[in-house]
Amino acid sequence: MTWQIRILRGAIKQLEALPAREYKSVKAKILSLAENPRPAGSQRLKGRPGYRVRQGNYRIIYDVFDQILTVEVIRIGHRKNIYK
Repeated sequence: MTWQIRILRGAIKQLEALPAREYKSVKAKILSLAENPRPAGSQRLKGRPGYRVRQGNYRIIYDVFDQILTVEVIRIGHRKNIYK
């Protein structure tokens, strides 16, 4: 079962601003969410809806819509700045 990936406009800008090496690995992690939206290591966020998954020093914040099989990427950023 493959899930649809939607990336919000702000998250696209954040992804494009990443250095080339991190861009490739973060993009691969996002695409892997289509196969398993809740992979090992993902955590449900406290205080707001959604999940987060780590990719090196970067975090991907996303929400899962089980009814329509969609993963929506909300934010992408460095671990020290993402939760502010």
